[in-house]
Amino acid sequence: MSDQTIIRPSKLAHFVIRTARGPEVIAWWTTVLGAEVRHENEFLTFLTYDDEHHRMAIVTMPNLADSDRKRAGLEHVAFAYDSLDDLLATYERLKAEGITPVAPINHGMSFSLYYADPDGLQCELQIDTLDVDAATEFMASDVFAANPIGVPFDPDDIVARRANGETAESLTEYVPA
Repeated sequence: MSDQTIIRPSKLAHFVIRTARGPEVIAWWTTVLGAEVRHENEFLTFLTYDDEHHRMAIVTMPNLADSDRKRAGLEHVAFAYDSLDDLLATYERLKAEGITPVAPINHGMSFSLYYADPDGLQCELQIDTLDVDAATEFMASDVFAANPIGVPFDPDDIVARRANGETAESLTEYVPA
């Protein structure tokens, strides 16, 4: 056991996925994240959606077998938005492109739309509904322990209710199932 101070990373820099469906997967992620290609060749593509030189890379390996959700691996990556309105606008933009969530879930501390890329890798687009202290308290509660996954919701219903003036707070309120 070392007595050295633990120095934690300052941020998550990027992630890399590998696929046999390079062009299809690249198109999907650029559409979903509004990302731009920073470098691309037949093997490797670097994407970013913010001020980082790249937030993700896609390695194209044509002979890969399809992914199998029965094996250990990455479940999903999550991206946070600043507001419910931003999340809903993204939902509507993606829906117009034919990209719809596989699971919309209110987790209590976050409000999330899960999507699946062409290989089945899930991408969570979410907003925080509680600040860090309140989220930590909620996650330690019996309510969270009873259902740590959360409750499903209908995104079209949320869009319609928001358009009719309902507050973000009331739309994202956690009501246990």
